[in-house]
Formats: sequence, structure tokens, C-alpha cells
Amino acid sequence: MSSRSAVVLAGGTANAVKLFVAALAFTSAYVGVSAYSSAGSDTGPARTVTLSARELPITAPARQSAPARAGEIALSALPDATPGCGKSFLARGLLVNPRPGTTVLYRWRLSRWSPAARTWRTYLVDHSGFAAGSRNVEWQPQITGNAGWYRVELIARPGGTVMSERFQVSC
Repeated sequence: MSSRSAVVLAGGTANAVKLFVAALAFTSAYVGVSAYSSAGSDTGPARTVTLSARELPITAPARQSAPARAGEIALSALPDATPGCGKSFLARGLLVNPRPGTTVLYRWRLSRWSPAARTWRTYLVDHSGFAAGSRNVEWQPQITGNAGWYRVELIARPGGTVMSERFQVSC
């Protein structure tokens, strides 16, 4: 083996070692970030909130969550998982397909009251569907840094629209 071949071989080995150390550092950092981000993913038990025509803010701790019924939206405030002004909710409903075997398309909509326009404005939406006789459906909207009056709507086609009572989110 010539001295030139030995130098090239030593240089290649050094580069391979550097590449291995860099890959090991990247993998360790990725595993650390993954473990950190999943550490707070458990949302814990939901708090059920009873909404009434008196328009009470959602602040009371919830009892056991009520089962969903057709024509109603059961709304629960989840424990605050985000610091600051972040609120998460669980909206549930029961959709009954008037024509089993056909597809029901449905949409959740979170609307916010606009005092300036004096109307409800869409804040957040989610779409889905199913082909069965009935289905319990759930949605978990999150409101971050935007206090105000809200309501949840469940729109089904074929079918109709069901709206929750309005509720207040405050920081």
C-alpha cells in the first residue's frame, strides 16, 4: 500500500466517523424533541358544561359527559392545555341518516359573534361524512387568544342544522 493510498484511506475514514457522529447527534436531538412534544399530549378528562339561555360563561368544572342525542349538541370544555388564552372544547352530536346506505355529509362550524357587523361569522370549520344508519360524531375545536361569544353548529346533508346555545370565552 502506498503512502498516498493510506492518506486517502485515513481521510475517508475520518469523514465516515464525522458523518456517523453527526447522524447520531441528529437522531438524539430528534428523539428528544419527539419525547418532549408528546409529553403533554394527554388532555385528561373533559369537563361537561351545561349551556342555558342565561348565557353563562364556561367556567364551572364538568360532571360526567352526557350522551349525545339527535337534534342537540353536547358541548364540554376541556381542561386548559395551552398557557395563556387558549380554550379547547369537545362538541358531540348524534346524526341519524334518513336514507341508510346513502352518504351523509356533515360539517362542524364554530361561529363568533361580531359586534361591529352584528352577525355571526365563521371562525373554524371541519368536514366529514359517513354511510350508515346513524353515527355519534365529535369535534374538538380550539380557540386561542380570541375572547368573545361563540356557538357551535352541526350541519348535515341530507338533514338540517343544529346549533348550540351561545357561550362566552374569556381569558
